[in-house]
Amino acid sequence: MDDLFGLGSPESRPMSDPFRFVDATAPAPAAPQFSSRREARASSGRVERPVSRKQERSASRRAELSRPSTDRRAVARASHDLAHEPASRKLRRAEIALLHKSAPKPERRNPLRALATFAVVGGIFATAGLPAYAMTTTDSATPLADATTAASSQSIVVSADAVLTSASRDGYHATSSAELAEASRDEIRAQNNAEYMLSGARELGDDYPWYYELSEYQGASLSPLNYYYRQCTDFVAWRLNRDAGVYQAPFKWVWSTLTPTGGNASQWEYAWEQHGWTVSTTPIVGSVAWFGWSNHVAYVKSVNADGTVTLEEYNYVPNVYGQRTIPASSVESFLYPPS
Repeated sequence: MDDLFGLGSPESRPMSDPFRFVDATAPAPAAPQFSSRREARASSGRVERPVSRKQERSASRRAELSRPSTDRRAVARASHDLAHEPASRKLRRAEIALLHKSAPKPERRNPLRALATFAVVGGIFATAGLPAYAMTTTDSATPLADATTAASSQSIVVSADAVLTSASRDGYHATSSAELAEASRDEIRAQNNAEYMLSGARELGDDYPWYYELSEYQGASLSPLNYYYRQCTDFVAWRLNRDAGVYQAPFKWVWSTLTPTGGNASQWEYAWEQHGWTVSTTPIVGSVAWFGWSNHVAYVKSVNADGTVTLEEYNYVPNVYGQRTIPASSVESFLYPPS
């Protein structure tokens, strides 16, 4: 019955049976690929020569050595499976990975190498263009010859008839800082003089010669008597010189001869005691009224019958001349004129 429908064993089937089993064949080789038409025409016109078995083994050996090291057994197994399977079957991922792994990888080029090459080439051309590396076609002469040439090129010949003329320059004067400071002081002196004339001090009897000078707070220096201008001590020292008949330098009574132990008014009584001059509580005309606690001295103009004294002074009102009448008992001491 099996034979009737052709289902018997393969050995009993006739050779012309269309359903007989056949051995699997290897997939047909892929069609050759060419990069250009010229290469395709050259390949079609070329006559292939038979390759010997020895040449095949040599080529196979070279191809195997040029491939990256892979698992040969896995590659052989994949090749065997591919050879015994239909050509239309899709490849597995493992098979594709093995094929990619066995294929030669293209060499990667580092872009920095190209950049370095351009930099080196550009540096060579730039170095050649620098003046320090430039080449000259003429040899330089000796230093002595160069000096001689330079001297000869700068020399000139002047005729004996030439008339020498002197250069004329316009003179100028720059104001120094000292001159500017003195000009500023002159302005202050003018202002002090105007104020003094309006005060009426001259009419009252003031004869102090430096009434217009700068005070201590205006940047003054010391007077010819070596006390500060327009201070009480300088005015009293002037009056003592006037009473002694000295109106100009060299003065008899100055700081070094009058109060060498101290220039302040509070130190005058001590200086009188050191000189051995009279210190009293009884006033006389021409004596010095001493206010130790107030650091002030004044000149006694008159002694009045009512027990008062009239004083002349500077700097009781700041830096100006004044007069006042006070009880004699309000004065701490009277310093008699020095002898």
